[in-house]
Amino acid sequence: MGVRVGYLIASLAIVSGVAGCASNPYSEPRAAWRGEVEAACLASGEVRPSAFVQPMSPLGGRGSCGLEHPFKVSAALNGRVAVTPPAVIGCPMTASVDRWLARSVQPAAAAYFRSRVVEIREIASYGCRTRNNHGVAMSEHAFGNALDVAAFRLADGREISVVRDWWRGGPAERAFLAAAFAGACAEFYTVLGPGSDPYHSNHFHLDLLRTNARNGRHFCQPTPYGGGGIAELPGGDAVGAVAKTPLSFVGTGRETY
Repeated sequence: MGVRVGYLIASLAIVSGVAGCASNPYSEPRAAWRGEVEAACLASGEVRPSAFVQPMSPLGGRGSCGLEHPFKVSAALNGRVAVTPPAVIGCPMTASVDRWLARSVQPAAAAYFRSRVVEIREIASYGCRTRNNHGVAMSEHAFGNALDVAAFRLADGREISVVRDWWRGGPAERAFLAAAFAGACAEFYTVLGPGSDPYHSNHFHLDLLRTNARNGRHFCQPTPYGGGGIAELPGGDAVGAVAKTPLSFVGTGRETY
């Protein structure tokens, strides 16, 4: 009897261990598409090493974390917009941040402040972790495929803060953040900001999780035109006119990243 009980306990321990591995997100292999999009970005020449975009050694970590060709990005748009502190991200994110700043952020700064953004403050880039540090799925931060932006500094010294100005800023501050957020929803595959969940009350989370780009739609929460926190935009202004038109990139659900 004692031997049989011992075998039963040992068997249960093995089963429990296997189940634990199966539910451990760190044990999953890195998806093949990650290396494919990284290689395609590098081959395109859209991101080139410079004093502001410095190649790093491959990053690895616990389980599937890491990327083969990380960059330490201290400034975007060829040095015109500082990234503080420098971000560790991959080639696709580096290229997308440049496009977002050029196509959405800088036009919004010109429209609402007659100025330009000279710095973005980031609070998270590469980090080997799960979503919100306790989720059951890996965060895109674990692959250098995400950036959390908390504030923008203008050439005249003003700072536009997500946590302060999204809800309580003046009309110009709120309109600027709305336009920047809407532009991010067009560029990135996942965009989360204040109102999406408690974890994103003080920043914009931006990432390029490929499975969130389906049928021309991106996962964007809150939807850019859902009311609270979105200032009325001047219809005669080009940026405002675009920002008031609902985009097709609308996501639903409560997933966090």
